[in-house]
Amino acid sequence: MRALLPLEILVRTAETGSLTATARAMGLTPAAASAALKRLETELGTRLFVRSTRHLRLSLQGEQFLPQAQQMLVLWATAQQAAQGQAALGGLLQLSLPSDLGRNVLLPWLDEFLQQHPQLSLRLQVGDRLADVYRQPVDLAIRYGTPADSSLVALPLLPDNRRVLCAAPAYLARHGTPQTPAELAELAEHVCLSYMLADSQHQQWSFVRDGQLQSVTLSNRRMADDGDVVRRWALAGVGIAYKSMLDVADDLMAGRLLPLCPQWQGEAAPLWLICADRRASGVLAQALRAFLQPRLQARWLETQRVLDDAVSAGRGLH
Repeated sequence: MRALLPLEILVRTAETGSLTATARAMGLTPAAASAALKRLETELGTRLFVRSTRHLRLSLQGEQFLPQAQQMLVLWATAQQAAQGQAALGGLLQLSLPSDLGRNVLLPWLDEFLQQHPQLSLRLQVGDRLADVYRQPVDLAIRYGTPADSSLVALPLLPDNRRVLCAAPAYLARHGTPQTPAELAELAEHVCLSYMLADSQHQQWSFVRDGQLQSVTLSNRRMADDGDVVRRWALAGVGIAYKSMLDVADDLMAGRLLPLCPQWQGEAAPLWLICADRRASGVLAQALRAFLQPRLQARWLETQRVLDDAVSAGRGLH
């Protein structure tokens, strides 16, 4: 449908970061794609992208509009299927989820997604090892970090997500509050909770402050290959965790965990919807993405406000 062309250009350009690549994939000239985007911006009365000679990124208004644009494209695709007599969002979805986020955040959202699509069945695989979407019975996988396999398609769910250093009030009452990341390695009384993936320990934690990178190499007493176990240890007050903001959002907002060294920005932990090439443009993948993105963004923004308040309160300012 020609009226939806600017929306498709918007969505694809937000994914690739390149209007030229989008135009090439859609069989358009860069000038035609640019003109379509400008018409959309004129109709909305706002700039959707911030442009420079080398970079193209969504503006704040563009980030807020993107989920709605994705949803409109999904609705049109499902309407097309219905008109052609096809069952919209039906069949079996085989989905792989990370342990902590999957169990404690995504699971109830997926219940809601199934309620909205009664013809859809769900088979879950929950764990922190990246599923092989080619060999294992998995259609889509939600994972932190950009996959090393360039043949996979990684659709962004929350590219701005980061890790946050945190601990329970009971732990801090016993061991004190570290004022800098370096104290995690320098002071023997601190217990750091380490995450392992494929027998490789995440023993080096990195932070950025004022553009300067600071990495801390840890000697960990507690290690686990399950992110949910690390979070449970932190809640029990046995150590300090370095977790995705999405994983500990509820705990930070409720005060069960407190952010530490808030002026040091944690490592990037982007969240992706990963699939093989042949599934990337499927209606089901796009529908799931459009459903999850605004919920994840709202959760992240609420957590970011907690961290901003911690900085304003002067916690960790040394």
